[in-house]
Amino acid sequence: MWTPLSRDFYSRDSAQVARDLLGRILVHESSEGLTSGIIVEAEAYYGEDDPASHAYRGMTERNRVMYGEPGHAYVFLLYGVNHLLNVVTMPRGIPGAVLLRALQPLEGVELMRRRRGVSDALLLASGPGRLSKAMGIDLNHNGVDMTKPPLYISRERILKDFEVVVTPRIGVRDMRPLRFYVKGNLYVSRPKGGAPRA
Repeated sequence: MWTPLSRDFYSRDSAQVARDLLGRILVHESSEGLTSGIIVEAEAYYGEDDPASHAYRGMTERNRVMYGEPGHAYVFLLYGVNHLLNVVTMPRGIPGAVLLRALQPLEGVELMRRRRGVSDALLLASGPGRLSKAMGIDLNHNGVDMTKPPLYISRERILKDFEVVVTPRIGVRDMRPLRFYVKGNLYVSRPKGGAPRA
């Protein structure tokens, strides 16, 4: 149905990729069924010059995927609770990734509701932990090639003519403007404290 993005798309600067992923569709064809959602929020991460990055202190067994081929999934468990889905960016050997922070649900919404245990569509994937659970993503997907099914992002862009808001990333001290989201979209995550979406 959708055409996966090529590896060349991901083999670029992390911030460029993060911005360009907005409006495209994350698709997961799992044994439970197909789920998809429009990417409405993403954050860029770099390597050893980025104190918020897992690659800040160099290559480890945990972050090895970030140094590999662009277009692969980098999934990690945060605080032993939430799985976070990133896609590797930058040319091979240069660590970088984009964290997918929020989706506007598109297909398989009932399956997302069962996975998340909530009915409100606005709460299904509005945050990186929620997103992964709704889409059925866990550590088994770490290293998966996202340039082909079953887990990929579409070349097609569903949202058009939207304005991109750029802010610092959420939950990190580094204040570089590396968070990108669709202005006015109701599915964008809320920072702690419930600050309104711009």
